[in-house]
Amino acid sequence: MKMKLSKLREPRLKFAYGQMAQDPRDGLTLFGPFDKGQVDNFSVGIIGTKEGIRRTKEWLIRLNKPIYHTSPDIAKPFFPGFEEAFHVKMNLTSIPIIEIDEKILDTLYKYDDNYIRVGEIVNLYVEPLEAYINEGEKLPKLWFVIIPDMVYTLCRPKSKIPKEGSISVGIKDSYSRNNEGFFEDELTRKWRELYHYENHFHNQLKIKLLKNRILTQVIKEGTIAYHEYENLSDKKKEQRKEFETAIAWNLATSIYYKIGGLPWKLGDIRKGVCYIGLTFKQDETHADTRYACCAAQMFLDSGDGIVFRGRVGPYYNPDTKEYHLTKDSAKELVSKAVESFKKENADRLPKEIFIHGKTFFNDEEWQGFEEAVSGLKVTGIRIRNEKIFKLFRSENYPVLRGISYQKNERSAFLWTKGFIPRIQSVLGLETPNPLSIQIVRGHANIKDVCADVMSLTKLNYNSCIFCDGNPVTLKFADTIGEILTAGPNPKMEILPFMYYI
Repeated sequence: MKMKLSKLREPRLKFAYGQMAQDPRDGLTLFGPFDKGQVDNFSVGIIGTKEGIRRTKEWLIRLNKPIYHTSPDIAKPFFPGFEEAFHVKMNLTSIPIIEIDEKILDTLYKYDDNYIRVGEIVNLYVEPLEAYINEGEKLPKLWFVIIPDMVYTLCRPKSKIPKEGSISVGIKDSYSRNNEGFFEDELTRKWRELYHYENHFHNQLKIKLLKNRILTQVIKEGTIAYHEYENLSDKKKEQRKEFETAIAWNLATSIYYKIGGLPWKLGDIRKGVCYIGLTFKQDETHADTRYACCAAQMFLDSGDGIVFRGRVGPYYNPDTKEYHLTKDSAKELVSKAVESFKKENADRLPKEIFIHGKTFFNDEEWQGFEEAVSGLKVTGIRIRNEKIFKLFRSENYPVLRGISYQKNERSAFLWTKGFIPRIQSVLGLETPNPLSIQIVRGHANIKDVCADVMSLTKLNYNSCIFCDGNPVTLKFADTIGEILTAGPNPKMEILPFMYYI
């Protein structure tokens, strides 16, 4: 079978002074962030154990200095220092700190009930943070939540602890977990509440802090202080050292974005276009397995990301094994997106709206979308990771990133992973699979749709890499869905994207 392949141009990013570059690390090093000089100097706070606080202070000092790779590698460029790259100062002379008692942590590690163990450890961080916010006068812009490696190991859904030395806790029968007893004590009531949260430290911490608008950057101690770990061999320390520049770039970019900065914009994005990513997450706390939460994220041509939370409802169909909104929910969600676009664009309406999803859009759902946009052009795009079809080259390297195969006027395969000439490296460790892209509702040029998807793989402000394999519309809508369903979240207001990452 003959295949007509085409190569899309690598999208460019825009930095200070309107300068363009393909790699965000090049642009930040040479020109500075897009909004250079428009972001104020800021302060940070640290919450962690005594050792974690010390290690973080030392790391923040190192972050303001150049960090070089152990050997020249075009795929791992040097880090020039936070202030040099982003042209804003972090106040390191007066850092508010909240110390976590390590002895209490050591006891909580031994709790045999996953929900109680994770919930109690999360509250050990959340409660003093909330108290500081309510009582403090000089509030830092961003909090570093520094967790020991053991928290990461023992505070995830599938974590297990050794039976030897464990402490038996929790409410053992399911009825008592959900129903208050007549002679129940305060501790039992507190524990029952913890069963309504996902036993995942990061997601539970984020959802508990949303209501107070507390911005956080969660960092594992081993990420910034591996060189102090005596149980690591010299070989493993040397291996981890290879990633020091990558860690610095990723965390520094995330920090800058969370304090209100815009590291870069898409240089070639079409003006007046609005992209919405939809994702569904099963609501495991509901007795009806059809119930799920719909999370949506809108990206504007400016590069800004805005989060919406759709209603929880019976969106799952066990026959088709797909999720779909009701007409009213679909209308409400897109109406919010249009209003937010107008707010960000001097009361102007978008020229075009693209809705990205992983499933087909049914008639009822699409009718709700169309009613919400009042005659505006709206197009539904189905994007899925293709797991069967692969493309191989006869050379030593895999297919180039940006290769597309147009099957017809409404569908194409697009390789967003693969060999990248600029960094002379490959995105991913395996033979890359393409994305399957289909126009399932409305009308658009499939080449334009593929070019948009390529551009949206370069808007991950939570890291500083050349690109992602998936567009941010779906990548981060998934992440947001995970957090929004991590626990009770009644009438949660719309918050900027930075609060969820």
